[in-house]
Amino acid sequence: MAGLAGVAAAVLKYFNIYARLCLTEPLRRAKICIMKSSPKLSNTSKMPSKSWSLPAWETCLGARITNYDTNKPDVADACKGCYALTGAYMFPNTIKSREHNAEDWKNDDWVDAMVKAIGKAKYFRWFDSGDVYAVELAEKIRQVIKATPNCLHWLPTRAHKNNSIFSVYKLMTTKYWTRKGGKKIISGDYLPNAIIRYSSDSVNGKRLSNKMGLNSVIIQSEDDFKPEKGYALCRAYTRGGKCGDCRACWSRDVDTVAYIYHGRHKVNPKNFQKPLLEV
Repeated sequence: MAGLAGVAAAVLKYFNIYARLCLTEPLRRAKICIMKSSPKLSNTSKMPSKSWSLPAWETCLGARITNYDTNKPDVADACKGCYALTGAYMFPNTIKSREHNAEDWKNDDWVDAMVKAIGKAKYFRWFDSGDVYAVELAEKIRQVIKATPNCLHWLPTRAHKNNSIFSVYKLMTTKYWTRKGGKKIISGDYLPNAIIRYSSDSVNGKRLSNKMGLNSVIIQSEDDFKPEKGYALCRAYTRGGKCGDCRACWSRDVDTVAYIYHGRHKVNPKNFQKPLLEV
Protein backbone atom coordinates (compact mmCIF):
# COMPACT_ATOMS: atom_id res chain seq x y z
CA MET A 1 0.00 0.00 0.00
CA ALA A 2 2.85 2.31 0.85
CA GLY A 3 4.23 1.77 -2.66
CA LEU A 4 0.89 2.66 -4.27
CA ALA A 5 0.63 5.74 -2.11
CA GLY A 6 4.06 6.86 -3.29
CA VAL A 7 3.15 6.31 -6.92
CA ALA A 8 -0.11 8.21 -6.45
CA ALA A 9 1.74 11.10 -4.81
CA ALA A 10 4.25 11.23 -7.67
CA VAL A 11 1.45 11.23 -10.27
CA LEU A 12 -0.41 14.03 -8.47
CA LYS A 13 2.81 16.05 -8.22
CA TYR A 14 3.41 15.59 -11.95
CA PHE A 15 -0.07 16.74 -12.91
CA ASN A 16 0.17 19.66 -10.50
CA ILE A 17 3.38 20.86 -12.15
CA TYR A 18 1.95 20.22 -15.63
CA ALA A 19 -1.21 22.16 -14.79
CA ARG A 20 0.78 25.12 -13.54
CA LEU A 21 2.90 25.11 -16.70
CA CYS A 22 -0.21 24.98 -18.89
CA LEU A 23 -1.68 27.96 -17.09
CA THR A 24 1.56 29.93 -16.84
CA GLU A 25 2.58 29.73 -20.52
CA PRO A 26 -0.59 31.39 -21.91
CA LEU A 27 -0.26 34.11 -19.27
CA ARG A 28 3.38 34.61 -20.21
CA ARG A 29 2.47 34.91 -23.88
CA ALA A 30 -0.34 37.31 -23.05
CA LYS A 31 2.07 39.49 -21.08
CA ILE A 32 4.43 39.62 -24.05
CA CYS A 33 1.53 40.74 -26.26
CA ILE A 34 0.52 43.39 -23.75
CA MET A 35 4.06 44.71 -23.57
CA LYS A 36 4.24 45.23 -27.35
CA SER A 37 4.28 48.88 -28.32
CA SER A 38 0.93 50.50 -29.13
CA PRO A 39 1.40 54.24 -29.77
CA LYS A 40 -1.68 56.40 -29.37
CA LEU A 41 -1.95 59.09 -32.06
CA SER A 42 -3.89 62.33 -31.73
CA ASN A 43 -6.49 63.44 -34.28
CA THR A 44 -6.09 67.18 -33.99
CA SER A 45 -8.95 68.84 -35.87
CA LYS A 46 -6.84 71.80 -37.00
CA MET A 47 -4.25 69.81 -38.94
CA PRO A 48 -4.18 67.64 -42.07
CA SER A 49 -2.36 64.92 -40.18
CA LYS A 50 -2.27 62.86 -37.04
CA SER A 51 0.25 63.55 -34.32
CA TRP A 52 2.04 61.85 -31.46
CA SER A 53 2.19 63.64 -28.13
CA LEU A 54 3.46 63.50 -24.56
CA PRO A 55 2.41 65.19 -21.30
CA ALA A 56 3.01 68.94 -21.53
CA TRP A 57 5.55 70.54 -19.16
CA GLU A 58 6.63 67.15 -17.74
CA THR A 59 8.51 66.55 -21.01
CA CYS A 60 9.17 70.19 -21.91
CA LEU A 61 12.88 70.36 -21.18
CA GLY A 62 13.37 73.58 -23.12
CA ALA A 63 10.46 75.40 -21.50
CA ARG A 64 12.24 75.33 -18.15
CA ILE A 65 14.47 78.39 -17.87
CA THR A 66 16.22 80.41 -15.19
CA ASN A 67 14.86 83.84 -14.36
CA TYR A 68 18.01 85.95 -14.37
CA ASP A 69 16.39 88.64 -12.18
CA THR A 70 15.53 86.23 -9.37
CA ASN A 71 17.99 83.43 -10.26
CA LYS A 72 15.12 80.97 -9.78
CA PRO A 73 13.50 78.41 -12.10
CA ASP A 74 10.88 79.91 -14.38
CA VAL A 75 8.70 79.19 -17.40
CA ALA A 76 9.61 80.46 -20.87
CA ASP A 77 7.34 83.35 -21.90
CA ALA A 78 5.95 81.44 -24.87
CA CYS A 79 4.89 78.58 -22.57
CA LYS A 80 3.22 80.49 -19.74
CA GLY A 81 -0.19 80.29 -21.40
CA CYS A 82 0.28 76.78 -22.79
CA TYR A 83 -2.90 75.50 -24.46
CA ALA A 84 -1.84 71.90 -23.75
CA LEU A 85 -2.25 72.52 -20.02
CA THR A 86 -5.85 73.71 -20.30
CA GLY A 87 -9.22 72.77 -21.78
CA ALA A 88 -9.71 69.43 -23.49
CA TYR A 89 -6.04 68.57 -22.99
CA MET A 90 -6.81 68.14 -19.28
CA PHE A 91 -9.56 65.56 -19.84
CA PRO A 92 -8.68 62.26 -18.07
CA ASN A 93 -8.66 60.21 -21.29
CA THR A 94 -6.39 62.73 -23.01
CA ILE A 95 -3.97 62.75 -20.08
CA LYS A 96 -4.03 58.96 -19.99
CA SER A 97 -3.10 58.69 -23.69
CA ARG A 98 -0.11 60.96 -23.28
CA GLU A 99 1.05 59.16 -20.17
CA HIS A 100 0.76 55.91 -22.11
CA ASN A 101 2.98 57.30 -24.88
CA ALA A 102 5.54 58.43 -22.29
CA GLU A 103 6.10 54.80 -21.32
CA ASP A 104 5.31 53.18 -24.66
CA TRP A 105 8.18 54.77 -26.60
CA LYS A 106 10.67 52.93 -24.38
CA ASN A 107 9.61 49.55 -25.81
CA ASP A 108 12.05 47.89 -28.22
CA ASP A 109 9.48 47.64 -31.01
CA TRP A 110 8.22 51.24 -30.75
CA VAL A 111 9.93 52.40 -33.97
CA ASP A 112 8.29 49.61 -35.97
CA ALA A 113 4.94 50.33 -34.32
CA MET A 114 5.17 54.02 -35.19
CA VAL A 115 6.12 53.31 -38.81
CA LYS A 116 3.07 51.07 -39.07
CA ALA A 117 0.82 53.67 -37.41
CA ILE A 118 1.99 56.42 -39.79
CA GLY A 119 1.44 54.13 -42.76
CA LYS A 120 1.12 55.97 -46.08
CA ALA A 121 0.41 59.38 -44.55
CA LYS A 122 1.95 62.31 -46.44
CA TYR A 123 2.19 64.53 -43.37
CA PHE A 124 2.82 63.92 -39.70
CA ARG A 125 3.26 66.17 -36.69
CA TRP A 126 5.21 65.40 -33.58
CA PHE A 127 4.10 66.97 -30.29
CA ASP A 128 0.91 68.97 -30.32
CA SER A 129 1.62 68.48 -26.61
CA GLY A 130 4.99 67.92 -24.93
CA ASP A 131 8.47 67.76 -26.45
CA VAL A 132 11.58 65.62 -26.76
CA TYR A 133 13.08 65.25 -23.29
CA ALA A 134 15.65 62.50 -23.79
CA VAL A 135 18.30 61.84 -26.40
CA GLU A 136 17.10 58.23 -26.60
CA LEU A 137 13.68 59.46 -27.74
CA ALA A 138 15.26 61.84 -30.25
CA GLU A 139 17.21 58.96 -31.75
CA LYS A 140 14.12 56.75 -32.02
CA ILE A 141 12.18 59.56 -33.71
CA ARG A 142 15.07 59.89 -36.18
CA GLN A 143 14.70 56.20 -37.00
CA VAL A 144 10.93 56.60 -37.56
CA ILE A 145 11.47 59.56 -39.90
CA LYS A 146 14.16 57.67 -41.81
CA ALA A 147 11.85 54.65 -42.22
CA THR A 148 9.00 56.79 -43.64
CA PRO A 149 10.71 58.78 -46.45
CA ASN A 150 7.44 59.60 -48.24
CA CYS A 151 6.01 61.39 -45.22
CA LEU A 152 6.94 64.95 -44.20
CA HIS A 153 7.52 65.13 -40.44
CA TRP A 154 7.06 68.47 -38.69
CA LEU A 155 8.63 68.56 -35.24
CA PRO A 156 8.36 71.85 -33.29
CA THR A 157 10.75 71.86 -30.34
CA ARG A 158 12.58 73.77 -27.64
CA ALA A 159 14.75 70.78 -26.78
CA HIS A 160 17.50 72.18 -29.02
CA LYS A 161 18.76 73.81 -25.81
CA ASN A 162 20.04 70.37 -24.83
CA ASN A 163 23.28 69.73 -26.73
CA SER A 164 22.80 65.95 -26.95
CA ILE A 165 19.31 66.26 -28.41
CA PHE A 166 20.38 69.12 -30.68
CA SER A 167 23.12 66.91 -32.14
CA VAL A 168 20.48 64.37 -33.22
CA TYR A 169 18.41 67.16 -34.79
CA LYS A 170 21.42 68.46 -36.70
CA LEU A 171 22.28 64.97 -37.89
CA MET A 172 18.87 64.79 -39.60
CA THR A 173 18.82 68.30 -41.02
CA THR A 174 22.39 69.08 -42.06
CA LYS A 175 23.73 68.10 -45.47
CA TYR A 176 27.12 66.49 -45.07
CA TRP A 177 28.77 65.88 -48.42
CA THR A 178 30.92 62.86 -49.07
CA ARG A 179 32.32 61.03 -52.08
CA LYS A 180 31.32 57.61 -53.33
CA GLY A 181 32.63 56.10 -56.56
CA GLY A 182 34.15 59.43 -57.48
CA LYS A 183 30.79 61.22 -57.11
CA LYS A 184 29.87 63.84 -54.54
CA ILE A 185 26.80 62.70 -52.60
CA ILE A 186 24.89 63.69 -49.46
CA SER A 187 25.57 61.69 -46.33
CA GLY A 188 22.94 59.05 -45.53
CA ASP A 189 22.20 60.71 -42.17
CA TYR A 190 20.51 63.72 -43.81
CA LEU A 191 16.72 63.30 -43.94
CA PRO A 192 14.96 65.69 -46.36
CA ASN A 193 11.57 64.78 -44.84
CA ALA A 194 12.62 65.92 -41.33
CA ILE A 195 11.22 69.40 -40.75
CA ILE A 196 12.62 70.29 -37.33
CA ARG A 197 11.49 73.77 -36.22
CA TYR A 198 13.22 75.38 -33.28
CA SER A 199 10.81 77.47 -31.23
CA SER A 200 11.75 80.91 -29.95
CA ASP A 201 10.83 81.66 -26.32
CA SER A 202 9.74 85.16 -27.32
CA VAL A 203 6.12 86.28 -27.58
CA ASN A 204 7.15 89.55 -29.21
CA GLY A 205 8.59 88.39 -32.50
CA LYS A 206 12.25 87.90 -31.53
CA ARG A 207 13.35 85.28 -34.00
CA LEU A 208 16.11 82.70 -33.75
CA SER A 209 18.92 82.85 -36.29
CA ASN A 210 18.16 81.11 -39.58
CA LYS A 211 21.73 79.78 -39.42
CA MET A 212 20.52 77.56 -36.60
CA GLY A 213 17.87 75.96 -38.80
CA LEU A 214 14.15 76.20 -39.51
CA ASN A 215 12.33 77.94 -36.68
CA SER A 216 9.14 79.57 -35.41
CA VAL A 217 8.21 82.60 -33.33
CA ILE A 218 5.17 84.13 -31.64
CA ILE A 219 3.96 87.65 -32.43
CA GLN A 220 1.25 89.66 -30.72
CA SER A 221 -0.85 90.60 -33.75
CA GLU A 222 -0.94 90.52 -37.56
CA ASP A 223 0.38 94.09 -37.57
CA ASP A 224 3.68 92.77 -36.19
CA PHE A 225 4.21 90.53 -39.22
CA LYS A 226 6.47 92.04 -41.88
CA PRO A 227 6.45 89.84 -45.03
CA GLU A 228 9.78 88.77 -46.44
CA LYS A 229 11.21 85.80 -48.29
CA GLY A 230 11.18 82.66 -46.18
CA TYR A 231 8.96 84.22 -43.49
CA ALA A 232 5.34 83.02 -43.27
CA LEU A 233 2.41 83.90 -41.04
CA CYS A 234 0.14 81.13 -39.81
CA ARG A 235 -3.34 82.28 -40.82
CA ALA A 236 -5.24 79.42 -39.21
CA TYR A 237 -7.02 82.06 -37.12
CA THR A 238 -8.79 83.19 -40.31
CA ARG A 239 -10.00 79.64 -41.01
CA GLY A 240 -11.54 78.70 -37.70
CA GLY A 241 -8.22 77.45 -36.36
CA LYS A 242 -7.58 75.04 -39.25
CA CYS A 243 -4.55 74.67 -41.53
CA GLY A 244 -6.70 74.44 -44.66
CA ASP A 245 -4.47 74.11 -47.72
CA CYS A 246 -1.45 75.71 -45.98
CA ARG A 247 1.57 73.49 -45.39
CA ALA A 248 4.10 76.17 -44.39
CA CYS A 249 5.06 74.36 -41.19
CA TRP A 250 6.07 71.32 -43.25
CA SER A 251 8.00 73.33 -45.87
CA ARG A 252 11.78 73.64 -46.07
CA ASP A 253 11.27 76.78 -48.17
CA VAL A 254 9.87 78.57 -45.11
CA ASP A 255 12.67 79.48 -42.72
CA THR A 256 10.41 80.95 -40.05
CA VAL A 257 6.72 80.55 -39.25
CA ALA A 258 5.10 83.25 -37.13
CA TYR A 259 2.11 82.44 -34.93
CA ILE A 260 -0.16 85.06 -33.48
CA TYR A 261 -0.13 84.74 -29.71
CA HIS A 262 -2.83 82.34 -28.59
CA GLY A 263 -1.34 81.48 -25.21
CA ARG A 264 -3.85 83.54 -23.30
CA HIS A 265 -5.13 80.50 -21.45
CA LYS A 266 -5.12 80.53 -17.68
CA VAL A 267 -2.94 77.65 -16.56
CA ASN A 268 -3.16 76.22 -13.07
CA PRO A 269 0.23 77.10 -11.48
CA LYS A 270 0.40 73.59 -10.01
CA ASN A 271 0.84 72.23 -13.54
CA PHE A 272 4.21 74.00 -13.71
CA GLN A 273 5.41 72.37 -10.50
CA LYS A 274 5.61 68.85 -11.90
CA PRO A 275 9.14 67.50 -12.38
CA LEU A 276 10.59 66.41 -15.71
CA LEU A 277 9.83 62.78 -16.49
CA GLU A 278 12.63 60.29 -16.03
CA VAL A 279 13.74 57.92 -18.79
